Amino acid sequence: MRMALNIATRLLVPVVHHGPSLTCVRGFSFSQSPTLVLPLHSHRPAKTLLQIATTPSFRSCGCAPMSTFQVRDKIDLSDVERRIFDRLLATLRHFDLQTQLRVAGGWVRDKLLGKECYDIDIALDNMMGTEFVDKVREYLLSIGEDAQGVCVIESNPDQSKHLETARMRLFDIWIDFVNLRSEEYAENSRIPSKQRFGTAEEDAYRRDLTINSLFYHINTDSVEDFTKRGISDLKSGKIVTPLPPKATFLDDPLRVLRAIRFGARFEFTLDEDLKVAAACDDVKDALAAKISRERIGTEIDLMISGNQPVKAMTYICDLTLFWIVFSLPPEFEPYISDGCERLCISYLDTAWNLIHLLGESTFTAEQKRLTLCAALFLPLRNTTYREKKAKKIPVVNHIIRESLKRKAKDAEMVSLLSL
Repeated sequence: MRMALNIATRLLVPVVHHGPSLTCVRGFSFSQSPTLVLPLHSHRPAKTLLQIATTPSFRSCGCAPMSTFQVRDKIDLSDVERRIFDRLLATLRHFDLQTQLRVAGGWVRDKLLGKECYDIDIALDNMMGTEFVDKVREYLLSIGEDAQGVCVIESNPDQSKHLETARMRLFDIWIDFVNLRSEEYAENSRIPSKQRFGTAEEDAYRRDLTINSLFYHINTDSVEDFTKRGISDLKSGKIVTPLPPKATFLDDPLRVLRAIRFGARFEFTLDEDLKVAAACDDVKDALAAKISRERIGTEIDLMISGNQPVKAMTYICDLTLFWIVFSLPPEFEPYISDGCERLCISYLDTAWNLIHLLGESTFTAEQKRLTLCAALFLPLRNTTYREKKAKKIPVVNHIIRESLKRKAKDAEMVSLLSL
């Protein structure tokens, strides 16, 4: 661990060169195009590595063009998936149920893209998840099989759980069961004010993105695209909301960050109307007011830990959300210069490129996450503010502890890496 932190620390030491500078915080000036010192264990010339890391071809990993994906016409089930769905269909026959079973969301998207996914969420059209899981358990017992891991996850809107979810394990795969639903939101809350059983079409349109609105109908072994554009957006690589984007984001502003995360992850293009809506003041105000800082921090962690952290942060910056997400102490905000966020991303980009140059195996996932966080906030490393008791606190600590609600040890490690 200490050796890896040593490597990370040296990665993040800036070398100031002559040339234009950008004042990020009053009293501090940093190089507009930062370069970084490489670890001492490297036997390759530092100059050569740095030149490679800052060439356009190498730096493109943060700004790659949209990837083209082949989208399958149908879903090919694995042997385990087929056995799982056979048990569910057998439960319907055993109790003579007319329930329609649909797999929703990310599993459908990933299977159509030819990717394996073990996150199976099943939506039911006429009963609650707990009711159906009880039926499945009873059927399994009748054929001499054990029902494993049956539990109920209570609704928790702060964790994006608006409905009670029933869960069980079949053939070592966890399956979640919920009912199809239609939702209405109160003006100042992301918690639905009204919920009721909905149709599959209503449920599809309440989803965050068209590529996440697809269903796999288990009863008929078919893919359903009720928005009429989920598959086409998947093929063309577009991030689009099923309903008008501003209304979608005002209902649940967390969807703005999810759109950014999926756009970066798949290297898809954000829809122009979506970008306009995400950057408007009403949506930014709603993101700051309605979404818990824990949920924002979780989304940022997923972006930083993902395959395109620079692209994700660039989207956040382009949509003028940077200081909404990474909020500063109110009295400190006037001292941040325009363009500081671009400098933050420039440091992140260089660190990301160098991590790839050295080999990702040099770091654990956690070390890589903390290293990239430290790089992102490197321009703020020497800036502090005073609390009520006149104690000086690093601004970076405030961002990590208060804006993102991450653990105290995260703030301590990022500060250590930035020394």
